[in-house]
Amino acid sequence: MAPPKRLESAEGFELQFGTNVLGHFALTALLMPALERAASESPDRPRIVTICSIAHKRGQLDFDDLQSTTKYSPMRSYRQSKLANLMFSFELDRRLRAAQSRVISVAAHPGVANTNLFRNGDHSAIARALRNLVSQFIGIVLNTDSLGALPTLHAVTAHDVSGGDYYGPQGFLEVRGNRVGAASVAKQARDALTAARLWQVCEELTHVRFRL
Repeated sequence: MAPPKRLESAEGFELQFGTNVLGHFALTALLMPALERAASESPDRPRIVTICSIAHKRGQLDFDDLQSTTKYSPMRSYRQSKLANLMFSFELDRRLRAAQSRVISVAAHPGVANTNLFRNGDHSAIARALRNLVSQFIGIVLNTDSLGALPTLHAVTAHDVSGGDYYGPQGFLEVRGNRVGAASVAKQARDALTAARLWQVCEELTHVRFRL
């Protein structure tokens, strides 16, 4: 999450886009045959749960610079990756429905939670100390790591989950809370044409395709 300098994955992708978007796209595609087999052998419907973020609301996809090679901003690149995560979840749901698959795709976000994602990273000693203080504030005022896990657990286990759902905490601005419900979605995340374009780009970059 938001490394101060632009870093690359082993494959040469900008680290956040490569990890959060392309890695999960490829992993899910490679697991689809096993998920489809499970769907045919069990009364339960297998679920693909994509972890998103309220940061997606300020995200924009820049197809001219998805890898942030021209201009890198830590949070801009992070928000773009989390918007792409949510768009992937929705597009996967559309494609699974079109294929009449029993596998479902849903998404969840933790609000703002005190986890190692915030505390760790390539930061100076002063920045790490400040982040530790902020993380303690987050754990007290916003969500603990345990509360942040509740939306994901709901998406994975609840009986009333349907494909295309998106869950988050129901407290103030969805940043905190011990109740889970439908999360708000930014307008750009609902753009099906842009999501289809993103899907194609992910296929081209990963050389992996879904078998639906």
